Amino acid sequence: LRYCYEDCGQAWTAVHEDGDMKVYRRDLEEGGVVLDPLKAIHTVPGVTAYELTHYFFDEKYRLQWEGTLDSFNVLDRISADTVIMHQVHKRVWPSSQRDVVFISHRRELPQRSDKERGSGFIVCNCSIDHDKDPNVNGKYIRAKANIFMLAHTLCNAAPGEKVDRSHVTCQITYAANVNPGGWAPPSVVRAVSKREYPKFLRRFSQFVVKQTEGQDVDFGPDNSSVLDLDLDDDLSASG
Repeated sequence: LRYCYEDCGQAWTAVHEDGDMKVYRRDLEEGGVVLDPLKAIHTVPGVTAYELTHYFFDEKYRLQWEGTLDSFNVLDRISADTVIMHQVHKRVWPSSQRDVVFISHRRELPQRSDKERGSGFIVCNCSIDHDKDPNVNGKYIRAKANIFMLAHTLCNAAPGEKVDRSHVTCQITYAANVNPGGWAPPSVVRAVSKREYPKFLRRFSQFVVKQTEGQDVDFGPDNSSVLDLDLDDDLSASG
């Protein structure tokens, strides 16, 4: 969460800008392997944080918006908001095909300001080891990733006014730190990420807008399960 809220200062380089979307990269290599953290800031009019993270988290929609996947399967469903998955990604020439095993968790967050409406939501996808891992014969190169989709809703409806989709805008921070596993040409890795991250955000945002079109605005459940989180204290504690 701290990583998502971190300011894109001198350590970050802007690699893509298109309208209200900005993508930043922090160059990082270890042993010749590109591990660049990426972070994207984007806004999506007409949808809420609850709706956007619902479609990002719920695996039944994944193949409809994730263009890099060959296949996926659920290894374990721990709870309604936590699942363990295995994904096989399409091969990107000249690299070998990659797969990943990760735990995905969706969580409700408190409002940050009076400009927001309803709770914020975050989806965290983090690589783990799992005893049901199907890639026991090493058919694919195992990638590792920590990915976060953070969303908050802005609403400009007047007090007492019925809220429709023209009143709401979803603010997104998408952060990813990916180890592709093994070696891949750094120039290829950086070129692919620079191209695919904006493409993914546009495609996913358009998918959510289409899915919610004509539906009542959904801000999600009551805030009874909101985290008791003081971001300033959390940041101070981290040093």
